[in-house]
Amino acid sequence: MFRLAHLSDVHLGPLPPVARRELMSKRITGYINWQRNRAMHHDAETVARLTADIAGRRPDHLAITGDLINLGLDAEIETAVAWLESLGDPATVSLVCGNHDAYVPGTLDRVLERWQRWITDDKGRHIDGPEDFPVLRRRGRVSLIGCNSARATMPFLATGYFRGAQARALGEMLAAEGRAGQCRVVLIHHPPVRWATAFHKRLVGAGLFRRAIARHGAELVLHGHTHRDSVATIAGAAGPVPVVGVPSAGESGGRRHPASRYNLFNIAEGPRGWSIAMQEYGLGGAATPIGLIAKRQLA
Repeated sequence: MFRLAHLSDVHLGPLPPVARRELMSKRITGYINWQRNRAMHHDAETVARLTADIAGRRPDHLAITGDLINLGLDAEIETAVAWLESLGDPATVSLVCGNHDAYVPGTLDRVLERWQRWITDDKGRHIDGPEDFPVLRRRGRVSLIGCNSARATMPFLATGYFRGAQARALGEMLAAEGRAGQCRVVLIHHPPVRWATAFHKRLVGAGLFRRAIARHGAELVLHGHTHRDSVATIAGAAGPVPVVGVPSAGESGGRRHPASRYNLFNIAEGPRGWSIAMQEYGLGGAATPIGLIAKRQLA
């Protein structure tokens, strides 16, 4: 059995000092949102509690679906490097980027360079930009396929983008891994499900993603972005494919979004195909211990 943990939307804080010139962009809206909102509900202690609980359950691998940072500042990117290193060997952690990791033009380039060890494939191929996705990491009988939906956007937008070239490459990868009998787990930041989030936060090109899955199949899709727990399905070549979202890992609770959580998937191969059981762990509130919240049998 392969045990896969999944967390997302870490939003590492607190913010480092911000120069006035650094706010002369979309960052000004994000900075105001942090000061008025996230600073009161996201903290490093919450993230540390969650990751310590994950480590105690000794998963085989950890998947992170983006938004490690907030405003795309160089100091934030370096803080995220230190945090990623604290999780252990990069070979046991797979990362894709979110919209906050590409907050303003140029941020994604710096992020990909500094976080390369957690993003690259098994061959160590250098991932320079969105054109180099999807990325394949095989861990035994499980194939982790990282897709990119992160791109800098205009103020008040948090849209993701999934274009034709990536869709074609994803289809080819899914087909090859399916022929090899692998359990295919696809990672992406933005949810590829219809009406999963507000229009200004949607995934542009979600239909291309769904068509690739419908034609070639997958066993599981993991995403973040919504800061909510969710289980949906999309059509697959051999039946419905579960699509699972997870709340923000940094959310301490006390507002409309659920407090910090992660999911643990037990993946096993049986005579009837792949079995995937999910356990959801997290905070019931700011002052509560991390515990089991729900169990689901996905496949």
